[in-house]
This record gives sequence, structure tokens and C-alpha cells, in this order.
Amino acid sequence: MPVPSSLKLSKIINDPVHGFIEVPRGVILSLIDTPEFQRLRRIKQLGLSSMVYPGAVHTRFNHALGAMHLMRQALEVLKRKKLKISKEEARSALIAILLHDIGHGPFSHALESVIIRGLHHEQMSLALMHDLNDRMDGKLSMAIDIFTGSYHRPFLHQLVSGQLDMDRLDYLIRDSFFTGVAEGVVGIDRITKVLNVLDGNLVVEDKGIYSIEKFIVARRLMYWQVYLHRAAVVAENMLVNILRRARELVETGKTIYLDPNLAFFFHHAILPGELSQEIIQRFIQLDDVTVEYSLQQWTHCEDKVLSDLCQRLLGRRLLKMKVYDAPLAEEQLGKMRESYAAKHQISPEAAAYYIFTGKVSNQAYLEHSSDPIMIWYKSGELKDISDASDIQNIHSLSEPVVKYFLCAPEEVLS
Repeated sequence: MPVPSSLKLSKIINDPVHGFIEVPRGVILSLIDTPEFQRLRRIKQLGLSSMVYPGAVHTRFNHALGAMHLMRQALEVLKRKKLKISKEEARSALIAILLHDIGHGPFSHALESVIIRGLHHEQMSLALMHDLNDRMDGKLSMAIDIFTGSYHRPFLHQLVSGQLDMDRLDYLIRDSFFTGVAEGVVGIDRITKVLNVLDGNLVVEDKGIYSIEKFIVARRLMYWQVYLHRAAVVAENMLVNILRRARELVETGKTIYLDPNLAFFFHHAILPGELSQEIIQRFIQLDDVTVEYSLQQWTHCEDKVLSDLCQRLLGRRLLKMKVYDAPLAEEQLGKMRESYAAKHQISPEAAAYYIFTGKVSNQAYLEHSSDPIMIWYKSGELKDISDASDIQNIHSLSEPVVKYFLCAPEEVLS
């Protein structure tokens, strides 16, 4: 029996969050099959959050497919509302959201600025898109314009990267599912169905205002409970310090195990604007597996600090955290390091890998930004969600909440 033509046009992937995801054959399926995209299977979506929520081992690969699925749903909704979207625009929007995270490094955000100092994953994503575009005879050109916001129809970029984009909708519901944190559940079907376009910009019909309020509140709760959970923040900072220590040892001529691609970045001071072909190809050879294997090897390193930090992280013997309303005084921090260094016979500089400060910030909504969530009333009036909402919480949630922290061994904080 011949295969129906409708089945030939797409491939079906079963996703635990959205059910069956339809992947168009052709350039999109070809992109998914590239080594660059398949690498996302080996990049955890939530970095080291699985140390807090054991189920949070889903990957950027899952998320990218989910975001593409939501993009397809949103575009279908808009087309049903008589908005003209060409086949090329629809395909390019799907490609843009599919590839939006392709430039993530190992453990997602955790090592973003450690491997290449100052690098944001979107810069690497864009470099990889250009590289793929060259190999695919320019078929990604419109997708790149949508991704960068230079395409003449801004709503397409807003669906990829905005305050109410398909990226955020997917990661909220997906991260909620895999962590078991119910506060992240939002009405994605309802939200996509109340989207519309006015003067080229994405808007929300007024009947969807309560779903948007829930979305903003869910973002705040998920940041405190998952993305900025104390243990996850500690673990990620420990991982950063481990890579910093390894780089320091290499730069001072010490011999340690090094993956060839990691060694390349340790030996070269690369700026974000210097993304040559060699740098890009070296970068995409790095993933969570590369780093985890390095950590295992470094547990046997002669350097006491590197070995101990790796053993602590792999064994989940994490440092402890105290939270403050203001930054800790440098003098107090210095005394803690000196005391710890003397007790454990290491230098105060080495003690800084165990005792350090930082800050986290949570801002659920950027009020009056260049990319607001606008509510469109039947009367034709437009209002920022913070003005349209009848609950004052939205104004409050637009104010950044900053918390300062001190990480140190339990003996220091007790």
C-alpha cells in the first residue's frame, strides 16, 4: 500500500510534554540531522539543576523541538485570523526558533563565559546559523533575519525572542514537567490562541489577560524555585570555579588531563568577536559529556584544590550558601579566606575557590521595555500588561529583586 502524501511531508516525534510533534521534511529535518543540532542531545536544559530535581535531565534538543512545535501552532492561529504569512516566512520562523539555542555550551548557561570570556550563546548560535546557511545554499537567510530582528515583520522575531515568545512558553512548561514544580504550568494552548498582530507587532487579545498574568507569575516562581535555587546556583558556581582553576593550572605550566578541544580554549584568549571556523568547530565538540569526563579525570589530579572541588561536585558535597540584602564587605571576605587557608594549608588565593560571593536577580517582566506585552482591546485600545492588569503584582514583578550570596564550606558558615 502506498504511503499517503501527507505522511511523506513530515516526520512525527513523540514528545512527553506536547505529544506528537510534526517535523516538516526538507531543510528543517536536514538541520535536525546535522551534528551541530544533534549535539544538543548532550547539553542539559537546566545545567546542574538535576542535583536538586533528579528528573531535570532533559536536553536542549527536547526544548528546541518543543519551541518549534509551539511556533507552528502560533503561526497557524495567526493565519486563521486572516494574517498573511507566506510558506517561506513560516518555514523561516520555524528554523529560527529551532536553532535559537544551537550555540549553547556545556551545561547551558553555567559555562557560557568561562570557555570564551564574554561570549553569549546567542552570538555562537548566530555564527552557527551563518555557517549552516553557507552549507545550505542560503536557505537560512530569512531565518537569520528573523532571529536578529532585521526582518521587516517584527512579530516573527517577537515569537522567537520576546517577552512572550515560544522559547519561554516551552521551557516553562517543560522545566515544570521534568522538575515536578507545578508552579511553572501555564496555559500554552490558551496563550497561543489569543495571540494576534497589530501594525506588524505581536499583541494579546484582551480575553487572554488572565493567562498572561499567570504566565508572568509562573516565571517569577520558577526562577526562585528552579533556575535560581540555592543548591543549583552553588553547584554551577563550583563548576565555574573548577574550570577557572583548571585554566589557571594550564596557564602556569602545570600538566593536567585536557580534552583537546578544551585545551584549545585554555591556551587561546578568544574574544566573542573572533569566531573563526576553527573556533566554531572546536566549540561544537564540547558538551556535557566532555566536561563530566574531565571532572572525573581531575579527581585524581595532583593539585589539591582542583581534585577536591571535582570530588565535592561529583559526590554532591556542595558548598553552603547564605543570602544577604547587601554585598558582603571585602574585609570580612578576606578574613574568612585567610582563616580557611591557614586551617587547610592552602593559599588565600586558593581559598577563594571555596569562599566567594555573587548575586542573583529575578525580574519576571520588563515593564515599559522596547518589547512589552501589549493587550489589545476590542475598542482598539492598546495597553501594556502592567497597566491593563487589575492586580498590582504585575507592577511589583517588573521590579528586579537582587539577592547577594556567600558560598563557603559549612564549617565557615556555621
